[in-house]
Amino acid sequence: MKKNKLGVLGASGRMGQEILRCLEGQTKFEAFLGWSEREKETGYKHSVTRLDPELVDKVDVWIDFSSPDALTAAIPKISRSKKPIISGTTGLSDVQMKKLKSLATNCAVMWSSNMSLGIAVLMKTLEHLQMISDFDFQIEEFHHKHKKDAPSGTALSLQKKLEKVTQTTLPAPLSLRGGGVIGIHKVWAFGEEETLCFEHMALQRRVFARGALWAAERLLKKPKGFYEFGDLLK
Repeated sequence: MKKNKLGVLGASGRMGQEILRCLEGQTKFEAFLGWSEREKETGYKHSVTRLDPELVDKVDVWIDFSSPDALTAAIPKISRSKKPIISGTTGLSDVQMKKLKSLATNCAVMWSSNMSLGIAVLMKTLEHLQMISDFDFQIEEFHHKHKKDAPSGTALSLQKKLEKVTQTTLPAPLSLRGGGVIGIHKVWAFGEEETLCFEHMALQRRVFARGALWAAERLLKKPKGFYEFGDLLK
């Protein structure tokens, strides 16, 4: 079976290296091109700091776990081949997100603030909270002390979804940072006589790497357009 050539933006980072580990022993993807902002061996077949058009054209699907500025700089280079692009980079400005979405006119693009299947299912589950829209809601998120953005991109996505479902403006998510917590997200619904809580806990980073590869496999079969993770669950 021919493997699909995978290109990874942010290949030397935590997620880029986790994806590399997930590729060991599997038959669907080849660790073909690893791009990093710094001169560093990434473990991919080709480790680069410049996106050479000849190599870019050989990539079958892209996974991005870089940074907002790095992704924006890479977009003109990786979009030329019109191959599917999956991005898990958070902290994108409205302008940067618009640039990413603009690619959907030529190829399949998926962006998600969280690549775990559990969060994708939770997003769908939140739709049922419209039945108790008179409750009070609060989102909490916990992450390791090195995480730069607060609230997390996932918390903001949950907030956006919940406000749309309940047609209410919610208080800002509560963010806690400490230790090596990979990621915990809680959605609280407070009634006068009862309390409901949805909780998702990521036990290791591998869940996000596996989720990104799971999405890549499905996005390869999708027509051009902009997708969210939940769209691939169907």
